[in-house]
Amino acid sequence: MNKLKVNSKYKSIGEVAEILELINKKNGSLSTHTIRFWEKEFKQIKPKIFSGNRRYYDENSINTLKKIKFLLKDKGMTLNGVKKLLNSEDSDIDELSYTSIRQKNIIKNKLKYIKNLIKNIKVNNG
Repeated sequence: MNKLKVNSKYKSIGEVAEILELINKKNGSLSTHTIRFWEKEFKQIKPKIFSGNRRYYDENSINTLKKIKFLLKDKGMTLNGVKKLLNSEDSDIDELSYTSIRQKNIIKNKLKYIKNLIKNIKVNNG
């Protein structure tokens, strides 16, 4: 029996692509090539490679991949920018992520408030 299947802390590249919601927009399939590309670009991603060259990722690698995806896709950073951030010892990407989500919610609430103000102005002046 394969040791990796018994130890479920390892995920296949397909499972990781699913976790990260990396989907090919053209055909709807999982985009595992993105993970392989990031693996070459970021030394922090260290999959276990076993028989048949299959990659298996532990929780640390998956969390690093989540951070990379967040910084590249959500924050719009460049590859070099993400590399610098991941390589800096004092970086706290988790805090950056939390702050960004909090700021997004604050902006949403302000937009709702403004929309309501505009609605009230139209009602009162209409």
